[in-house]
Amino acid sequence: MLLRLYENLSADQLESLIRLARELGYGPRFLDDKRQLLELTGEGAADHRARFEERAAVRQILDGGTARELHRRTPGQGELVVAVREARFGGGQASLIAGPCAVENEERLLEIAHAVRASGATLLRGGSYKPRSSPYAFQGLGGAALGMLARVRAETGLGIVTEVLDPRDVDAVAEAADMIQVGARSMTNFPLLREVARAGKPVLLKRHFAATVAEFLSAAETILDQGNERVILCERGLRGFDGVSRNLLDVAAVAHLKMVTHLPVIVDPSHAAGRPELVRPLSRAGLVAGADGLMVEVHPAPWEVRSDGEQALHPDDFALLAREAGALLALEDRQLCLPGSPDRRDRDSSPNSLENTP
Repeated sequence: MLLRLYENLSADQLESLIRLARELGYGPRFLDDKRQLLELTGEGAADHRARFEERAAVRQILDGGTARELHRRTPGQGELVVAVREARFGGGQASLIAGPCAVENEERLLEIAHAVRASGATLLRGGSYKPRSSPYAFQGLGGAALGMLARVRAETGLGIVTEVLDPRDVDAVAEAADMIQVGARSMTNFPLLREVARAGKPVLLKRHFAATVAEFLSAAETILDQGNERVILCERGLRGFDGVSRNLLDVAAVAHLKMVTHLPVIVDPSHAAGRPELVRPLSRAGLVAGADGLMVEVHPAPWEVRSDGEQALHPDDFALLAREAGALLALEDRQLCLPGSPDRRDRDSSPNSLENTP
């Protein structure tokens, strides 16, 4: 590890830092006469970088060495493949998650599930608990929605992705869901992140609309640190100043994340767009940037819904999006996983695959 220190540090500050280095098992050595470049030799651990960053004497960590955090890709490390029922994310495979913003009606939910599965979705999204800006807005149907999702899964075979807001609801959500979603507003709720990690299900972690990439990865690190490796990162757009779109889809972050972490990365074009006519173009942009999948809101009658109806795609438009996604992925020798794909046995045998099957 290589540390850059501040100038004119006192002898006590330097001694405190050297003492910490030795306690962690490092051999410290200054590389310059001004004693600003400190080299630490020894076997690092995931938490060591943070231990040094906390010290006021450390200006910057120039090289983390072997003290890599769990989300960081090591040299030569391949991509992680997270499997959720028929869906695969990472390692050249991508999947589609689709469904309504919120579960409001079981008959309509089943209709949407059949439609998106027929078009190529392998997972059904649907909010049971909704984090709304106003306390008077629709908050979701809670446990009743979880029951609807479970019954629709039994009839259609689609895996379920739904959000949890409260650590007290994690067990109930984990029982109904195949993958637990931590929404953008909950990204920094660290007690929730730890509780979700302990549930043992794959976790879909959304980036907060005002979070840096480093903060996003720190949230993922919290889950990984609890022993849950099955984390999927979701870019859903940052808050901007222009009203053309609801948020600004950070495709640069998607490309960057694919380089620095082994975790799968997907895109939510619906929340970035806020308008259905922008969802397909943003989906294509995300896939070209390297995304391992898409999470799309779909509804045949958006005027009747109580949450985010203005950004939902019609099922016919989702079918077109799915065809475009498959074509774009094929250009890069990647594969869109489809329901009941005949080559699923080959994908299941991937050595990097972490599978979740009920």
